[in-house]
Amino acid sequence: MDPLRKQLTDPKIARLLKVINLIRLYDRDVPGQVMATLLWVASHEGGHKTALEEDLNLSTASTSRNTDWLAKKNPILGRPALGLIVKEPDETNKRRVTLSLSSKGRDLIKTIKEILYE
Repeated sequence: MDPLRKQLTDPKIARLLKVINLIRLYDRDVPGQVMATLLWVASHEGGHKTALEEDLNLSTASTSRNTDWLAKKNPILGRPALGLIVKEPDETNKRRVTLSLSSKGRDLIKTIKEILYE
């Protein structure tokens, strides 16, 4: 037996860990809420920020922080954001924000799907 106990016992969970580590390549300190936000946007392309708040049970402030982290600018962190999503005003109601993947985000999600469903 390996003295470090590195024997793989669940390959499906190992694939999920590979996905988490892939996301962490963009920012090694990315919180779980930010990962959940990214996956919500990927599964609800063009969805409203308010729907994200409801579905993930997050406050408006948390949702703004998380989407800022994933978008192009992140004033909270004082560094560039990940550029994985796009935040745009809804054409039918300018007070609402729609969320979609950027091309970089679509590439990441494609790779995630390849890892999970190989």
